Amino acid sequence: MQKTILLIGGSYGIGAAIADKLKNDHHVIIASRSNENIAKEITHHTFDVLKDDITTLDLPEKIDGLVYCPGSINLKPFKMMGPETFKEDMELNFNSLVRVVHGLLPKLKNSEQASLVFFSTVAVKVGMPFHTSVAAAKGAIEGFAKAFAAEYAPNFRVNVIAPSLTDSPLASKLLNSDAKKEKMAERHPLKKVGATEDIAAMAAFLLNEDSQWITGQVFGVDGGLSTLNIN
Repeated sequence: MQKTILLIGGSYGIGAAIADKLKNDHHVIIASRSNENIAKEITHHTFDVLKDDITTLDLPEKIDGLVYCPGSINLKPFKMMGPETFKEDMELNFNSLVRVVHGLLPKLKNSEQASLVFFSTVAVKVGMPFHTSVAAAKGAIEGFAKAFAAEYAPNFRVNVIAPSLTDSPLASKLLNSDAKKEKMAERHPLKKVGATEDIAAMAAFLLNEDSQWITGQVFGVDGGLSTLNIN
């Protein structure tokens, strides 16, 4: 059954991989700042989560799936980050998500059972140095998602994907050489860095009927990093 899936951010990286995986079977809409590399099968709306109001977009009256992709990887020692850094990361990762979801509530309620997919990070479950700001912002998403899933069940299903380092433009500074990629791969039990397709496969599963009895969950798609200690 064809569904209407809205991706907030989806012109590159994980969002683009999700859109590519869904475009042949569903009506995919991307709301993002850039429209580069977006396939002709996909509807695009120019949208900046930090500035724009989602209710002003000309969207269908019924949205069956929502994926919120915008995020940050702000890895610095705590002493080098002032409160403003934490506010900025929270604004992009969490506060903007809340505004989007709030604005889309009427359209999501028109679906028989809407599926919402958000993104966290392995660093919420596993304490890691230099992740204080991003882990705080993503931790807020995990808490919100579980409470929101409880409040809107059975009308909505709400799940979170918590990846480890994924080879995407957002992580380009951390993976800009073969040596860095090899070093990062060695940290994971599966001895590889994640690919955008790995994350897209989980997102597509959570959006389709195969996951109709799953809600309120945080899925670690992280090469085993969050649960396995093989050193």
